[in-house]
Amino acid sequence: MARVPPSDASDPTGDTTVPPSDGSGSEPVPPTPAPARVSAFGGGQHAAPRVPGAPPSPEPPADPAAAASAPAAPSAAADGDGSADASVPGVPPSAATDPRATPDTAPLEPAAPVPPDPLPVRDRLLLRLLGQRALLLDATPRARLIGWLWPLAVTVLAGVARFWDLGRPHALVFDETYYVKDAYSLLVHGYEAQWTSDPNPAFEAGDVSGLGTAAEYVVHPQVGKWLIALGIQLGGGVDSSAAWRLSVAVAGTLCVLLVARIGRRLFASTALGTLAGLLLAVDGEALVMSRTSLLDPFLTLFALAAFGALLLDRDQARRRLADRTAALLEAGRDLRWGPGLGWRWWRLVAAALLGLATGTKWSGLYFLAVFGLLSVAWDATARRTIGVRHWLVAGIVRDGIVAGVVMTVAAGAVYVGSWWSWFVHPGAYGRQWAVEHPGEGVTWLPPALRSLWKYHLDMWHFHNNLDSPHDYAAHPLGWIVQWRPTSFYYPKSVSGLTGQAAYDACGAPSCSQAITSIGNPVLWWCAAAAVVVAVVVLLRARDWRAGAVLSGIAAGWLPWFAYAHRTIFTFYSVAFTPWMVLTLTYVLGLVVRGGTAEPVDGQDEDAWAARDRRWAAGVVGALVALIVAVSVFFYPIWTAWVVPYQFWHLHMWLPSWI
Repeated sequence: MARVPPSDASDPTGDTTVPPSDGSGSEPVPPTPAPARVSAFGGGQHAAPRVPGAPPSPEPPADPAAAASAPAAPSAAADGDGSADASVPGVPPSAATDPRATPDTAPLEPAAPVPPDPLPVRDRLLLRLLGQRALLLDATPRARLIGWLWPLAVTVLAGVARFWDLGRPHALVFDETYYVKDAYSLLVHGYEAQWTSDPNPAFEAGDVSGLGTAAEYVVHPQVGKWLIALGIQLGGGVDSSAAWRLSVAVAGTLCVLLVARIGRRLFASTALGTLAGLLLAVDGEALVMSRTSLLDPFLTLFALAAFGALLLDRDQARRRLADRTAALLEAGRDLRWGPGLGWRWWRLVAAALLGLATGTKWSGLYFLAVFGLLSVAWDATARRTIGVRHWLVAGIVRDGIVAGVVMTVAAGAVYVGSWWSWFVHPGAYGRQWAVEHPGEGVTWLPPALRSLWKYHLDMWHFHNNLDSPHDYAAHPLGWIVQWRPTSFYYPKSVSGLTGQAAYDACGAPSCSQAITSIGNPVLWWCAAAAVVVAVVVLLRARDWRAGAVLSGIAAGWLPWFAYAHRTIFTFYSVAFTPWMVLTLTYVLGLVVRGGTAEPVDGQDEDAWAARDRRWAAGVVGALVALIVAVSVFFYPIWTAWVVPYQFWHLHMWLPSWI
């Protein structure tokens, strides 16, 4: 019977290091985990792996005949959960138990007999592909319930912070002047139309008579503006400033729930997932962008949801791979490139969400590229884990090509479909370009698509050449430490108050009312340091989680360095804020766990190690308490409270923040 092949060395997307091969084509067999009380595999009555740290049960007497026919136990070193376990020293591989062995690779000494493994092949593969922590995460109804209750609790906290007095101020804040009015125009005309000169005071008073019918040239797709329009429609109409912001508040609150659930699955820990959700709930940039009706919160929501869908796809694909690989091995068949994995619905969902992200802002394309490559890398390393020799080629041919086609076509179809309103309204900007310019452009396209292509070329030219000066323009290098945050709102009608009017407004000689899109500084500075740590862990330990948490930062931050010549702002970093939070949570988890994903199997934690873990947990708890306290301190200048000028100035820790 074919044996379960050993795993290779680790990589950024899946596995941790195992002992090297001696050249014989098989590796030493580690000790077999003893049964645990609760099954981790969701089916059958077979034994589950021993909980790390529990003493191993005595091994049964060796049976040479059974050892020759039983599949070899996989190493726990590459279980996909970051834990490592050494192989049995002094046990050479045996040609008798490895069908790949040849006379040229046979060992010089006879092998010690290998006892039969009590776990079926499928379950041992699952341990290696997903890891014990992940398999036990939802093992009981109580675990599943707690896995929802704590994330929902921090989501409620986030909702309170975002929805409380959402209509303050009753004024168009920063770029709301574009997107809110465009959203209302979509409701009325189905396309973005021009407004009369200086329409904001009348619009804020509920007078929309300044809306014309001539099409307006806009440079962003329509998905985000349609969502703002939906909020206006459901939230009480254009008279309500809370209705302008209803959709972004919902999007920002949902992001907290997604981060908590994604963190739980990613780190196989409800506590760490809840911590990640809490950090996002109290971050200033995430909060301000959840109370200001711009497009970026929707980009963040769709990209984050797509990331979560790909994590679900990773788990589902690895379970399917374990099932089908076990069937091949138990039938004595050669793995070759490994089994096919069939249709991947969660990957299709992710592609559709990334199409919506791109239909909100074009920077969603970077998330599509990075997440697509990450998902294929997860597939390739899964094939390596089950023992496919040419795993990289197999991953590209079996998974990568199909994934590339499916994700690109699905995302592209959703993106083009998101322009439906532009297609059906002849008066939309550039809609008749092909009719008015016969024989020009991409002539083989239908007229409607030819017009859309020309419109996109104009939009690209605008985005790539925007260089109008702005006081709050910021180089992307400083975004990660919030070096030059964007001031969204600081009205002279408040800051210019003097005398009794100032005392009546804020109880001081001078007042301020601000909305400053600055992240919680302690959180962001710690997260910036955590990014460095995660990069080091990725390069040295090749923990797949490090690659996962860094992927969103790579997609949402690094591409902007190519556009540093144009006018860009720090608040664009909200698109990768969830991954900054996840990176910080990942590193804090390493601190509490002593730098490992979990205790090494078979080793009891001594008193000193337990004390160190308690000390580390105390330090992490103190840091989280400090972050929450800083958020409470900054909340008034994130949410446009009227406060004394000196109180506002106390928050300007750096000159670049003013």
